[in-house]
Amino acid sequence: MTTTGEDHAAARPGPWWWDRWRSAVLDASLAFASVVECGAEGYRFAGDAGIPSAAGIVFGVLAGSALLVRRQWPIAVVLVSIAITPAQMGYLMAIVGLYTLAASELPRRIIGSLAGMSLVGQLIVMFVRIRQGTTRGGWELGDWFVPFAAITIAIGLTAPPLLLGLYVGARRRLMESLRERADSLERELQLLAERAEERAEWARGEERTRIAREMHDVVAHRVSLMVVHAAALQAVARKDPEKAVRNAALVGDMGRQALTELREMLGVLRSGEGVRSVRSPDSVPLAAVGVAAAAAAAASRAVDESDGPCLSELEELIGQSAATGMVVDLTIDGDARDYGADIEQTAYRVVQEALTNVHKHAAGAKTHVRLAHRVSEIAMQVENEPPPEVSMASARLPSGGNGLVGMKERVVALGGVFVSGPTDAGGFRVSAVIPAA
Repeated sequence: MTTTGEDHAAARPGPWWWDRWRSAVLDASLAFASVVECGAEGYRFAGDAGIPSAAGIVFGVLAGSALLVRRQWPIAVVLVSIAITPAQMGYLMAIVGLYTLAASELPRRIIGSLAGMSLVGQLIVMFVRIRQGTTRGGWELGDWFVPFAAITIAIGLTAPPLLLGLYVGARRRLMESLRERADSLERELQLLAERAEERAEWARGEERTRIAREMHDVVAHRVSLMVVHAAALQAVARKDPEKAVRNAALVGDMGRQALTELREMLGVLRSGEGVRSVRSPDSVPLAAVGVAAAAAAAASRAVDESDGPCLSELEELIGQSAATGMVVDLTIDGDARDYGADIEQTAYRVVQEALTNVHKHAAGAKTHVRLAHRVSEIAMQVENEPPPEVSMASARLPSGGNGLVGMKERVVALGGVFVSGPTDAGGFRVSAVIPAA
């Protein structure tokens, strides 16, 4: 997005203390011009002072070359310009030095002190020079002209570079502050993007877990009953043709119900028109993605609530298990009332998965299903007795080990309590309590 001064300097390094070659060339050009000026003025100063011309020229060249280090030592440059002011040389050095000093990061008291010293020096030199000029020329200008001209020229040589340097320094600091803020915002955006990616990955994992749980609950129970009925059909096909026909019809009904529930679930996964409208994260704002995701989640919840199972279908569920020969007792305590769709679905799935486990691990065992409607919660318990010695072992129902895990995840997600384990009598018990709110 942006680059700081350090990054820029690392990308395009200059010689010695310069950040860029362009700055080095500019300072060298200014130093050369200052050397020429101070050398010429040193030659004139040597003639007026009665010293060798070569000495004046060398003095002027050395003084003028100080402008080469204006970025590194601006105070030294200003002090040199003040020192050579009585020799009436170094005007370019004074102007550029004051500008560099004002644009630097030095304290304002130092800048003000050096600028005042330069102003006083220029004022004295200009006053003497103009007075000498008017005396030699024999001009009659009045007493006010010399101080007025000296003050005007001194201010004109000092104030403009000082004010321009202050402006440029303030603007430079503002730009650097903006760069730092932009870099900070970029880092924060990158951190937010990483966190958003982590949250998205977590959400995808949660969604995969939810889909796997739904698929398990939908398929495991129906297919388990189909396998049980198929085993019974195989056992009685020759002995009792009529019962075999009934079992075959039940297998067909179970298969159609399983396909119907699978189609409903796949329809939920394929729906979400808001998601399809988002083509890529780079082409839309983040807020639009969030709105689309929320719309898709709301649509998914709406479909789940309208098409999912409910407690009113519990007797039908138990009847399907009873049709396989399992003895199932259903006991309902309390007055039934309407619960939230997620609560009813969870209660239904807990009973469904518990019955499926009985078919898998204790075929033929007598099972007791208890449902209690309480003031602020709904409780359910599915307990089976030990299986008989002669059971439907030929059904060979596989177990993935995910049924109890899925039931616990459903109940805990609603703030409930889930407990499962073997009984003292050799059976197995599944209990769950879900808050009604």
